[in-house]
Amino acid sequence: MALRIIKKTLFVLCFVPFFAHAQYTDVINSNRPGRAVSAYAVGKNVVQAEVGLVYEQQDNASLNSDSNIFGADFSIRYGLLFETLEINYEGTFINQNITFTDLGTDETRTDFSRNRLGLKYLIFDPFKNPENNKPNLYSWRANNVFQWKNLIPAVSLYAGATFNLGENPFYVGDPTVSPRVAVATQSRLSPRFVLISNIAYDRIGTDFPELSYAVSLSHAFRDPKWSVFIENQGFKSDRYSDILLRSGVAYLFNPNFQADFHLGSNFKNSPSRIFAVLGFSYRMDFHKDKLVAIEDQKGGQNGKIRKNSAKKNRKKKDKKKKDKIDF
Repeated sequence: MALRIIKKTLFVLCFVPFFAHAQYTDVINSNRPGRAVSAYAVGKNVVQAEVGLVYEQQDNASLNSDSNIFGADFSIRYGLLFETLEINYEGTFINQNITFTDLGTDETRTDFSRNRLGLKYLIFDPFKNPENNKPNLYSWRANNVFQWKNLIPAVSLYAGATFNLGENPFYVGDPTVSPRVAVATQSRLSPRFVLISNIAYDRIGTDFPELSYAVSLSHAFRDPKWSVFIENQGFKSDRYSDILLRSGVAYLFNPNFQADFHLGSNFKNSPSRIFAVLGFSYRMDFHKDKLVAIEDQKGGQNGKIRKNSAKKNRKKKDKKKKDKIDF
């Protein structure tokens, strides 16, 4: 009964959106909280760690068992070679203590429930052209309300592998390495709302391939240090299928450090799941803006003058000097 009440409360709380940064900025761009992955990379030469401490309670009506899970989520991200490419190692390591009520026995399972490495590449960015991102100087409303063009998303592709090392009790019989592919999209609905969606196909070629999705809506408050989110995630596999709902809050302590907390639950009883996650994100920013050649700059980019303008100014000065000498 208590678990049902908590779930209903969580369901109400979940109707609150969440915030995510759209691309590399002076502020950390984290995939936390939640599991939906941004379409954008962290930025060239940026090293970023995202970690969460997990507690979960599971009750399985079909097996008449109860279990408590303690673990950690982690993600190490690095902007590789250029702005649109990122390498990402992510995983979840858990310890699950299971009590089988009918048998009166206990069992402990410890291993990775998620362990993968991959590359993400941004193939389309609707804001790549600065002209598409200019504010309307004559209308506050035009800059702050939803417009249909805002639905056009940035799109990235992911390719990697899931690793199953040793005798993993959560994935018995799976090979050591299996391919994983995914697509991530991101739309900035307004300056304060961002919509992210992911579709992934994991453990390809195994006896239990897994198709999953995640849809996340974000919102930043007027105080940009605070943000909230709602996320729906689903899995489809012969081994395990489920739908999860998450909601939580994040706080930005400084441009390189963010903390977050969220609750989540599913809506079935085999197993019934409810979990809480406390996390943080920290980056070491070695990113440097790319300098554009003067002749290729637009409108005095990098604060410099075009070559042609500089030549004209020199000619004017030379002419003035010549006129003074002639006089």
